[in-house]
Amino acid sequence: MDRVNLEFIAKRRLETGITLQDMAESLGFKNASTYLKYEKGEYDFKANHLPVLARKLKCELRDLFQCLILLI
Repeated sequence: MDRVNLEFIAKRRLETGITLQDMAESLGFKNASTYLKYEKGEYDFKANHLPVLARKLKCELRDLFQCLILLI
């Protein structure tokens, strides 16, 4: 099972020097606080957000995910 890797997104955004407001505008949000709620996991990124994130963060789409192994 894969999940969006919020830690990677936040870290990569800081590494690339992209502001919260820049990310918000790229995704069509009005302000940085809305974007931050996505980055903190309060809201879930939608499928159409992911290619935008990858392009903005200069990474591969697969980098946005972390693989979770379920042990039964």
